[in-house]
Amino acid sequence: MAATIQGIGATAYSVNSDRFQLPSLRSFSESKGRFFALRSEGKVIGGSRGRNVSPLVTNAVAAKGESATASTSAKPGFNVLFLLRHEVLLFEALREGLDEEMMRDPSVCVMGEDVGHYGGSYKVTKGLAEKYGDLRVLDTPIAENSFTGMGIGAAMTGLRPVIEGMNMGFLLLAFNQISNNCGMLHYTSGGQFKIPVVIRGPGGVGRQLGAEHSQRLESYFQSIPGIQMVACSTPYNAKGLMKAAIRCENPVILFEHVLLYNLKERIPDEEYVLSLEEAEMVRPGEHVTILTYSRMRYHVMQAAKTLVNKGYDPEVIDIRSLKPFDLYTIGNSVKKTHRVLIVEECMRTGGIGASLTAAITENFHDYLDAPIVCLSSQDVPTPYAGTLEEWTVVQPAQIVTAVEQLCK
Repeated sequence: MAATIQGIGATAYSVNSDRFQLPSLRSFSESKGRFFALRSEGKVIGGSRGRNVSPLVTNAVAAKGESATASTSAKPGFNVLFLLRHEVLLFEALREGLDEEMMRDPSVCVMGEDVGHYGGSYKVTKGLAEKYGDLRVLDTPIAENSFTGMGIGAAMTGLRPVIEGMNMGFLLLAFNQISNNCGMLHYTSGGQFKIPVVIRGPGGVGRQLGAEHSQRLESYFQSIPGIQMVACSTPYNAKGLMKAAIRCENPVILFEHVLLYNLKERIPDEEYVLSLEEAEMVRPGEHVTILTYSRMRYHVMQAAKTLVNKGYDPEVIDIRSLKPFDLYTIGNSVKKTHRVLIVEECMRTGGIGASLTAAITENFHDYLDAPIVCLSSQDVPTPYAGTLEEWTVVQPAQIVTAVEQLCK
């Protein structure tokens, strides 16, 4: 059987797959930065860890295309894909995405407290000041309202600023700029100005960071018209969402969890960009849909192991896009399982879970066989004491109990 091995930007070579021997992993690792795909019967077999890297979409409900592998997976033949990867921590993946966009587009700049030669409080911008200079990686005073406003003004003039909040809780000081200017200027100017700005930084409940440094601001910002919100949860989607957010013409808030920065994963060497409006199917299942994001993804997956051992088959979706919701993916799951559990670290009152509950009820009420259940953090300031802090956040055992009750 004839097959073709091809490298991106290289000539395709035909070989006889009956006698074809795969090169060692060492030989591929020496060709860093290349993508190899083996084609059989005239079809390219490919994909990224089972995911498709989709182009950016502009609709609130993204239309899904067929998987690139769906039409060929059942066909006989020698179907092999080599995608060279490297291992990074989540904060390094964010830095890679930012670095690639700064290299690609000279209008991309960074500003915030200690983002320059110190490299950022969590080292996301380490080395960028030396590479791109102090004018593109700008250290600012401790004045969130001022430098956020400066970034929005820079975006109005054609730049693409990435504004880092040293901690998401500090951005409450810039709430006026984010709400009245960042979100609304495109509309209030009659479309004369675009605000292609990214606001990013660490948030969420850490390990004994205290109430003021454990803020979850998703619920604060979700009601602001004109702003998109995404939350990363893995090194793979952190880089892809960072690049997509920088290229977006709308203002985007990228939420990063303080406890996920040292999460490790192998990501592709080749460039990829994710959709800002698309959820990720983490685990397909049949019995119940579990919707989650950010750090709670890992609490849910821990609970899923217990649930599987008990005979349940949960479907886990990382919604990723907090505004707008990917109602296509969510709706298809609800139509299949007929039960929904939402797990979030946000506060219960007015949180993302409340908005998600409303959206599912309005659009898919007839498909539900049970009331939607939402597990959220308690409506209290996050305690400093570790044991009390743990009590305020949803734990895997609570998720297991909720699924058992939903599936009765």
